[in-house]
Amino acid sequence: MRIRPRRNRKNETIRNMVAETTLRPSDLMYPLFLNYGEGAPQAIPSLPGIFRFSQSDLEREIEEALELGLRSFVLFPAVPERYKDQHATYSSNPDNFYLKSIRRINERFPEIALMSDVAMDPYSSDGHDGLVKDGIILNDETLPILSEMSVAQAQAGVDIIGPSDMMDGRVGSIRDALDHAGYDHVSIMSYTAKYASAYYGPFRDALDSAPKAGDKKTYQMDPANKQEALIEAELDTIEGADFLMVKPALCYLDVIHLLKSNSKLPIAAYNVSGEYAMLKAACEKGWLDYDVAMPEMLLSIKRAGASVILSYFAKDFARLFKNKF
Repeated sequence: MRIRPRRNRKNETIRNMVAETTLRPSDLMYPLFLNYGEGAPQAIPSLPGIFRFSQSDLEREIEEALELGLRSFVLFPAVPERYKDQHATYSSNPDNFYLKSIRRINERFPEIALMSDVAMDPYSSDGHDGLVKDGIILNDETLPILSEMSVAQAQAGVDIIGPSDMMDGRVGSIRDALDHAGYDHVSIMSYTAKYASAYYGPFRDALDSAPKAGDKKTYQMDPANKQEALIEAELDTIEGADFLMVKPALCYLDVIHLLKSNSKLPIAAYNVSGEYAMLKAACEKGWLDYDVAMPEMLLSIKRAGASVILSYFAKDFARLFKNKF
């Protein structure tokens, strides 16, 4: 045989030389959970190895991640029930512990890229991403709340706004509000194709943010649909998004590839809590080798077309990468 593909696989050096896809810590964004007040890190049972941190412990976690080569983080607040109401008013309160944390992180770690979370559910007494009235999630009435929240986060010093709510028109509303307030330099990473997925459970455990009634199927995308993601991508692009995100990642590799093939914007993918938890569980049972399966999972997301991967595996991958190189 004149053509033998195995010749380019015969040793690790040659395999690395011809590798079509490479994955580095700089491709990853590390999600972090912020607790109200001080106290020891709180383990999240459905997310083994992931914790809710007080501010001081959060800063130590960022320091450790920086030493491993991670530079990008997304921060989520676990808001006490007493601060929640129907209109999520605490979200833009200057004394909000989340906004204070962003200011401290920005001052102490100016070299990192910090992304926020914009949605009503962490602050809503209803647990939905939008304003609820008579059991209906109101779209247009939600937009001013999200825009005010975004400006407050930009004022605190966040680098990237992350609207995760899936309300129609929210990217344009947020972009206009940011620009009007003088924050035209702040980026928007839109949760463009966020599906109504079964894989969010551990995340909602972490933040205690599950809907009090109903579900999110009237605003998150139907898992049966792929072409619809192109509509969402086109709208977000026109409205001023800087990144387009697909969430979840592993069950939606085809959607990641679709957006990569049809957009000039960078594509992000969220390797969500349920995807993390199921691999962790299989590895703890001894059914899979964590140090082999975890990088393979992340590599598949990068190969599909994601330039940025939000993943709870980020710190473990960065540690493996550092030890290898």
